[in-house]
Amino acid sequence: MLMSAVVLLAVAVARAGDGVPIHYLDQGKGEPALVFVHCWSCDRHIWDAQVSAFSKDHRVIALDLAGHGESGRKRNDWTPPAFGGDVAAVVEKAGLKRVILVGSSMGGNIILEAARRLGDRVAGFVFVDTLTDFAQKTPPEQIEAVVQHFKADYKNEAASYINHYLFSRSTPPSVRKRVLAEAASAPPGISIAVLRGAMEYDPVPALRQIKVPIHAINSDLFPTNVEGNRKYAPQFQAVIMKGSGHYPMMEDPARFNALLADAIRDAGK
Repeated sequence: MLMSAVVLLAVAVARAGDGVPIHYLDQGKGEPALVFVHCWSCDRHIWDAQVSAFSKDHRVIALDLAGHGESGRKRNDWTPPAFGGDVAAVVEKAGLKRVILVGSSMGGNIILEAARRLGDRVAGFVFVDTLTDFAQKTPPEQIEAVVQHFKADYKNEAASYINHYLFSRSTPPSVRKRVLAEAASAPPGISIAVLRGAMEYDPVPALRQIKVPIHAINSDLFPTNVEGNRKYAPQFQAVIMKGSGHYPMMEDPARFNALLADAIRDAGK
């Protein structure tokens, strides 16, 4: 009997350590597996163009972190270590043995924390427009001021922040509309707690422990301190997508995918 080709495509659910259901897409075959982690107030669908492209040669996972997308919201801890547990739970549930972790914006912090739990399973990291200066810290009083502004008028403050800091002149209108709509529809209490956790996080202790390849695909919205970063992770490498905003995977998928393919080949050696 002849059978048509079947593409492995499934949305599954893992349970985080605190019991929160974490929904994830599982598609394709091949190692190392690629695990995509989204940014603040977005969901796994920011990676749709990458899932489609890379699942031809790799098993690809794209998850919704707790409080985002289809995943559960009953949680009190919204810090990168808690989110790292979400990623680790998905990797465990999917039975992945060798992974490359790809994290956008705050997803960079989260994959660092996931790696603490996953150990030797991690073959490499790809940071996407994040951690441009490992040593940079936001003063506590500045964090508190940002949080209070968001609490006072979440929707307008979120829109103002995104428009001012995260878009470039070339960011497509469709991407602008999508990002702003997702931020506006996010639960304010969760989004503000997540933002605080991301701003307070210090990546340096985790970075010092990493020996596998670290690649960054950054926009030129803010400068990347390559030499400074290498003080903490000598293997750090970065490429810059000039003219892109904070969402290069959606703004210019073809150019981004070519750069990501290079990073994956290096990390997968």
